[in-house]
Amino acid sequence: MNMHRSLLRLLSLVIPAALLAAWWLAAHKGGISPVLLPAPEAVWASFARMAADGSLAAHIGMSAMRTMAGFLLAAAFGIGCGVWFAVRPAAAAASHLVIEFLRLTPPLALIPVLILWLGIDEAPKIAIVFLSSFFPIYLSALTAVKGIDPKLAEVAELLHFTPAEKFRMLTLPGALPGILAGLRMGFGYSWRALVGAELIAASSGLGFLITESSEFGKTDVVFVGIFTIVVLGVAADALISRLVSALSRRISGAQ
Repeated sequence: MNMHRSLLRLLSLVIPAALLAAWWLAAHKGGISPVLLPAPEAVWASFARMAADGSLAAHIGMSAMRTMAGFLLAAAFGIGCGVWFAVRPAAAAASHLVIEFLRLTPPLALIPVLILWLGIDEAPKIAIVFLSSFFPIYLSALTAVKGIDPKLAEVAELLHFTPAEKFRMLTLPGALPGILAGLRMGFGYSWRALVGAELIAASSGLGFLITESSEFGKTDVVFVGIFTIVVLGVAADALISRLVSALSRRISGAQ
């Protein structure tokens, strides 16, 4: 088992190193124009320059602000709607067609309409993040509450719980692991959707950085933007995964 883990760790380092070497060889020996494929050291130099002058941090800050604003709104409404529709089947049935219509509409397709309705400031970008992350969170909450063991309802009746006590002491703890997993998924959707929105309608942020740099042929800066998005996304997902695991263990221990 230990040897297997060591091999996996080795591969996790060897494969990126091999890809980096192939990139360096293609950029230096493959006769490819730097506009199409900048060398790794050129990308690193651009990253170091942008990190030093603060421009990269400014773009990251704007993207993070938009992501968190849209994600927190989606979390509040998604969990609320999911729980409400799970315990109120009549409301879920009445809203089914509207919910499905919105769920199957690509959020990025709504950008022109959102710009007309909300202007060109932050509201349309936050709305795109909200729409992209709402449904994973909503569906996870809905499924989690519906999946609670029906015997818990019998226990609540035997103990004469009020509806509020039943929700606080039985429904919420039973559904929380599924809700937390939905939050993790929703955050991933929100990060990807924000970058897409910034590619089209923004004057700052990582998506805007990629678009502007591409228009001026600064492919090295484009790569800086792409790698920054990936690294931040992976780091945020790992952090949320740890928080979800810790909360799930605490819930299991409490139960």
